[in-house]
Amino acid sequence: MTQNIYDDPEFFQGYSGLPRSVDGLEGAPEWASLRALIPPLGGKSVVDLGCGFGWFCRWARGEGAAKVLGVDVSHNMLERARQQTHGGAIRYVRADLEELSLPKESCDLVYSSLAFHYVAGFERLFSVAYSALRPGGCLVFSAEHPLLTAPSRPGWVTDAEGRPTWPVDDYLVEGARVTNWLAPGVVKQHRTIGTYTRLLLEAGFALTHLEEWGPSDAQIEANPALAQERQRPTFMLFAARR
Repeated sequence: MTQNIYDDPEFFQGYSGLPRSVDGLEGAPEWASLRALIPPLGGKSVVDLGCGFGWFCRWARGEGAAKVLGVDVSHNMLERARQQTHGGAIRYVRADLEELSLPKESCDLVYSSLAFHYVAGFERLFSVAYSALRPGGCLVFSAEHPLLTAPSRPGWVTDAEGRPTWPVDDYLVEGARVTNWLAPGVVKQHRTIGTYTRLLLEAGFALTHLEEWGPSDAQIEANPALAQERQRPTFMLFAARR
């Protein structure tokens, strides 16, 4: 089962104070790049895996999506999402992404932001997403870059959000890594860019976009603290089509 760290009180308190938690999608510096990958949503059915506070679910509904399903393993996340959501077109369910099932050909977009690097049973999850999409449907997701998930040795320098920086440790050795980010003992699943890509293709997807994200000049000018994010890619952004 996926570690439910978001229901840990210390972690949840720390996460709730991050800009992306307070300001929503606009508080996530990678959002503009991720948004550019999302197809028109008018009348479409959308699934958000690892929906958190439901920011994307509400945005998708605002963009005209007919139905939105938000899935998360955390009671805390889903309770906050339900409190902030109005209307019956958005539905939230609690489920472990490692054991997820979705009806076949039931949606047009499967979306996920910074959740997949917590999931161990990744090959199965891609197959579930592929099966759930209608022909021509899209999978759009972000994940922590492997340069961030690879470090695991204690005592290394961390950035402002507590993420380990350089150097990497056994980059090609994939599997669970334990880090102290917002709370001790957070488990993330390290896998290479090649593995993400291979598993997408093996599930049947056609890869349409792969980006190692970094802040733009304009973002750094507006927020100089983002300049440190150019030392190494922070996130990976993927888009694929069934």
